[in-house]
Amino acid sequence: MGVTTVTDVRHTVSADGPTESRVPNPLSPLSTLFRSDLGGHEQVLLCQDRESGLKAVIAIHSTALGPALGGTRFHAYAAEEHPEEAALLDALNLARGMSYKNALAGLDHGGGKAVILGDPEEIKTEKLLLAYGRFVASLGGRYVTACDVGTYVADMDVVARECPWTTGRSPENGGAGDSSVLTAFGVFQGMRASAQASWGAPTLRGRRVGIAGVGKVGHHLVEHLLEDGAEVLVTDVRTESVDRVLARHPRVQAVRDTEALIRADLDVYAPCALGGALDDATVPVLTAKVVCGAANNQLAHPGVEKDLDGRGILYAPDYVVNAGGVIQVADELHGFDFDRAKAKAAKIFDTTLAIFDRAQTDGIPPAAAADRLAEHRMAEGHGA
Repeated sequence: MGVTTVTDVRHTVSADGPTESRVPNPLSPLSTLFRSDLGGHEQVLLCQDRESGLKAVIAIHSTALGPALGGTRFHAYAAEEHPEEAALLDALNLARGMSYKNALAGLDHGGGKAVILGDPEEIKTEKLLLAYGRFVASLGGRYVTACDVGTYVADMDVVARECPWTTGRSPENGGAGDSSVLTAFGVFQGMRASAQASWGAPTLRGRRVGIAGVGKVGHHLVEHLLEDGAEVLVTDVRTESVDRVLARHPRVQAVRDTEALIRADLDVYAPCALGGALDDATVPVLTAKVVCGAANNQLAHPGVEKDLDGRGILYAPDYVVNAGGVIQVADELHGFDFDRAKAKAAKIFDTTLAIFDRAQTDGIPPAAAADRLAEHRMAEGHGA
């Protein structure tokens, strides 16, 4: 088992914030890593186990507030010539976002993320997950892993056999189970705060909410919204995900695809799939007055947050509202208590409102206000 490590021990934080869009495509992953205004990561591991076929990246952005905490993404990158570079950039961006997310969630954790390259339906095996667990364990607790896109509770149970710094495990194995439950709950709290800021009441009753992606998190969000009296429209690239929602909730409307959804008559648009959902093609045609969803790294490039603000669309920063999952897995490290974790996730409502207030006071978009608040906490932690 070989490990390649690149280390920059200086802790640097950008005023531009942690979204995937902060990194222009022409930059190589290495130049991104060592540019303090875009990277500033403490450590990156490139991991390969030939016997199992594992190829992975583990990125630690910051340990200023404590051990880096973030999930493991298992994904087949579509870049035709350099999927490894695409995976590395994704890991760097996601790890950086986790630093900001954990800071604003009030957790004593820095940010990290891992990416396993490949289609999980084709190459995921017990041997591969065990090899991955050994790589995480080699960091000695600097990085704590959990589930993300393409990995599940059962996978973390396997990883934990080689690595004690694993969360998101099943209750049978001492874990908290599916973190998407509190992720959806936190997004709903962020949406309630957005409704308060936009329409004067913390409810979605009578509002039309469009959800793009009803997989792990999205289908739980549907239930919160229906209970609150919202009208819900959904779409997903997986027809079985949509069918599951419609079978359980006949009142929900299915829309052909995301392009049709964003053009529908909506009050709230909730991106709950992969990143880059808000771009130059999407923002001009959005009908919704609020964007609040579970997807990471929703802003496709710098300036999108200003475009949203210019159109009068209130954007609830993704890494703020989707923090319920990381709150849950962090609680697992202390002996999981669901009620305690849920109470902490409920505070996402207050945090989101505070960000909107800061944005209005400073005359900046909410994304910039969230970044400033997160950077302040990280700077205080780094100096402690």
